[in-house]
Amino acid sequence: MKLSDLQSKNIVNVLDGRNIGNIIDVNIGYDGNIESLVIEASRKFMSFNREEDKVVLWKDITKIGEDVILVKKSDNTKQNF
Repeated sequence: MKLSDLQSKNIVNVLDGRNIGNIIDVNIGYDGNIESLVIEASRKFMSFNREEDKVVLWKDITKIGEDVILVKKSDNTKQNF
């Protein structure tokens, strides 16, 4: 699977059904395996302030489907969605 294939998929949190965002990058470990996905931070209309990009750990991904990537991520973790 190519990075461009991953970038075209929606990322959804299975715990609350929310769309998390779009993949803009991946973090790859020294062993060549994907460690995490970098999700583009939301931008507020007419604002110069920008939130930090979010990270979804590879271990939190429960399923990669044809159109969607399902992630199990609770809101009480360090990286809130």
